[in-house]
Amino acid sequence: MKDVSVEMREEGRVALVRFDRGTKANALSLSAMRALTETALRLAEAPALSAVVLAGAENFSLGFDLKDGETASLAALPLAERRLLLQTGRKMCRAWAELECLTIAAVRGWCVGGGVALAGALDLRVAEPGAVFYAPEIERGMNMSWGSVPRLVALVGPARAKRLLILAERWGAAEAERFGLVDEVAEDAEDAALALAARAAAMPPVPLRMIKQAVEAAALPLAHAASWADYDQFALAQTGEDHREGVAAFAEGRAPRFTGG
Repeated sequence: MKDVSVEMREEGRVALVRFDRGTKANALSLSAMRALTETALRLAEAPALSAVVLAGAENFSLGFDLKDGETASLAALPLAERRLLLQTGRKMCRAWAELECLTIAAVRGWCVGGGVALAGALDLRVAEPGAVFYAPEIERGMNMSWGSVPRLVALVGPARAKRLLILAERWGAAEAERFGLVDEVAEDAEDAALALAARAAAMPPVPLRMIKQAVEAAALPLAHAASWADYDQFALAQTGEDHREGVAAFAEGRAPRFTGG
């Protein structure tokens, strides 16, 4: 599948999924998100699978691909069509979050915006020392969507989630580990993630899945209620002057001047 490859390990008990668009940014275009969604849905049909490792490339991902042709055309679409397409990232994150086996993100380089949402949808995150986590949506005049806010709050707590999402702080790997976003810092994130996956593969797969579901139910009982409209909020934010200013400022390399419009 274009952009996504799957390699089975540990006698079929572990899947290593690599997402690589062949660019430094490794950004999430709509087509790449569909491929990642389809991959997760296929893996969901493997009953004996114990763990999945998701690895990016030079950078895990610099987030939603604003330069992709299909993405660039979103603003011109009728609201009904745009609303459906804006759910693509949410569907991707949900497909990964709903995998019953243990899921582990191997993060190297930058993990930005939609990359943070995707990594946050997995159970564990292993990061290399040079990794950086950054959610700049607010600096572009947008909300954080894809169902990610409840998951991030569950990981780092409400105050630190506000620092990450409202103040757009950039967290290095050590800081992200201290705050609870990262579970392990390792020189080779993919190797360390695979080691965790191998440990999961040594466990009985059915109890593993039962325990994961119980933990998720306890940690995120109101996740849907808290985030069900975030794609509509995103669509609304896109119509504002602050969104246009945020995108223009980013493209021009200057500080934005927000007015609340």
